[in-house]
Amino acid sequence: MPLGVIPPQQQSHNNLLEKFKIPQNISLLLFMSRIDPKKGFDLLIPALEKLLSQGLKFHFILAGTNPQDPSYEEGIQKQIQNSLLHSHTTITGFVTGELKSALLQIADLFVLPSYYENFGIAVAEAMVAGKPVVISDGVHIWHEIHNSKSGWVTKTEVESLTNALKEALQNPEECKNRGNNARNYALENYSWDAIARQLIQEYQKLINKS
Repeated sequence: MPLGVIPPQQQSHNNLLEKFKIPQNISLLLFMSRIDPKKGFDLLIPALEKLLSQGLKFHFILAGTNPQDPSYEEGIQKQIQNSLLHSHTTITGFVTGELKSALLQIADLFVLPSYYENFGIAVAEAMVAGKPVVISDGVHIWHEIHNSKSGWVTKTEVESLTNALKEALQNPEECKNRGNNARNYALENYSWDAIARQLIQEYQKLINKS
């Protein structure tokens, strides 16, 4: 059974935008997970740089930390500061509670190009918030994302990721549609109510067999 997710509460975002100096009226790309080599930063940063060099407009929000390997986290921050991304990125550090919920609500697109992800709870949280997701086929639930048209699935390659992000950014209406699909799919399959129903069904099967 997957871990359960809860739809975020609607709230005002003005304080959040001011606190982190996040620009308005531009597409917001959100990465929210542990800052770790397996998450595909060697794919994501070059892909975002390519998009900027091609003239696409967006702002990148990097939310997360890595207490076990602070030097890697620091290296990623320095890489961003020394790149084209510097003036197009907000780094929030670790977020939780209302802040996490607010970031999920303001984002237009959630991205996680992991080399390996057992389930991808952050992906499910983005989906239940109604966000289309761009994930790699290293994320365990990529089949579900693909089949439900809840976002875009890429290979663990810079070009593949760049193309998917470009398609998403250039098609806001399609993004909205896939975000709606994501929310519906997550509510039906990843919410605690859905998990309870699945569990009851499994027990019912066992009872019927006995």
